[in-house]
Amino acid sequence: MQLKASPQLEMGSLDARPVLGHENKSHLHGNDKSEFIHMSEGGSFPGVSRAGNGKMLSHGICKSIKIVLFSNKLNLLMPFGPLAILVHILTDNQGLVFILSLLGIIPLAERLGYVTEQLACYTGATVGGLLNATFGNATELIISIHALRVGMIRVVQQSLLGSILSNMLLVLGCAFFSGGLVFIKKEQVFNKSTAVVNSGLLLMAVMGLLFPAVLHYTHSEVHFGKSELALSRFSSCIMLIAYGAYLHYQLRTRDHQYMPLNEEGGHGSQNVDDDDDEEPEISKGEAIIWLAVMTAWISFLSEYLVDAIDGASNTWKIPVAFISVILLPIVGNAAEHAGAVMFAMKDKLDISLGVAIGSSTQIAMFGIPFCVVIGWIMGRPMDLNFRLFETAVLFITVLVVAFLLQEGTSNYFKGLMLILCYLIVAASFFVHVDPAKGRKTTTLLESG
Repeated sequence: MQLKASPQLEMGSLDARPVLGHENKSHLHGNDKSEFIHMSEGGSFPGVSRAGNGKMLSHGICKSIKIVLFSNKLNLLMPFGPLAILVHILTDNQGLVFILSLLGIIPLAERLGYVTEQLACYTGATVGGLLNATFGNATELIISIHALRVGMIRVVQQSLLGSILSNMLLVLGCAFFSGGLVFIKKEQVFNKSTAVVNSGLLLMAVMGLLFPAVLHYTHSEVHFGKSELALSRFSSCIMLIAYGAYLHYQLRTRDHQYMPLNEEGGHGSQNVDDDDDEEPEISKGEAIIWLAVMTAWISFLSEYLVDAIDGASNTWKIPVAFISVILLPIVGNAAEHAGAVMFAMKDKLDISLGVAIGSSTQIAMFGIPFCVVIGWIMGRPMDLNFRLFETAVLFITVLVVAFLLQEGTSNYFKGLMLILCYLIVAASFFVHVDPAKGRKTTTLLESG
């Protein structure tokens, strides 16, 4: 059970309540009342004030820890993070380090999303949307930056690609399937225009990935090995500009687009449950501190996770492509998965769509080009050539999802189709052999 934070009421109750409880309250008016408050804070009762402030601070810290760390059953996985570090120090079992790190990051990713939502309650819709855009996929970006730093460019490309595929097929499919089972006697509806805009952005991302791959495989570059890198960097800058324009469009001119639709197809602001107007459970300062703590801990664990990928692949006889495309995105998408399913079961499919497709759009139009730019700064040859197989999988996935969204309706069968499509994708990467051998060594030599 989560507790509601009410700091203003608590501050008033510590010192003022015993005095206000007397029968004669008539003298507490105007200046007399302000003088009493001043005296209680630091005038005539300094000992009481310090004790009260100390109790308030201690109570606030305990409440914040209880809400963030002990209010979610998924947090039972948090001890796996320190355990992964301990196993790394004591043994050389990279497979065990990988799986423990993976399990340890899952609750951190979910709590990072929760803290971001709490902070967004204080900042308003515009800044809150930017915060969600920045931290919603922070886990994937942190893992990618660590992999990029050690030269594992293929892991970066495949993990970002896997995040898009997971959100579009698995997360959205589970949301459609769960919502369809709960509301089995009717078709759920969502804002079709929003889905069209996101589908267009995803197709633009496919275009950005397709052209460097075609240049590479047709050997039609002006300067072999350099033209596709230059094109990737230019296209990444264009994609970042397009994503910035999309954020402005979404938050400024179309700020009502994720409101649930009523059965007549109009925006039903009166249909939103009272639960949506819940006040934040932690203060703004606590949210910022927790955001920094969660991000730092995820960043620390990500180093162990990335370093153990090759060892886990050799230990389990599983292709690195399968680990990067299928296993790693499950960690980053834990919060999105739970949130999308929950909103779909409440018949708020527009929010589910915003979570699943919106997250895919963030990765495709912001995450991937951002990593290209970061690689450019680091001197790493990170480009948009995701190879022919990966690009083809993304292209087909975007087309399938776009066709299923074009009617603006959902049911459990559409969700089942998306889930089965994801199983086909997972099986494909399980038997796929990445032609790039010696990823780490090759990319470091190329960068030098």
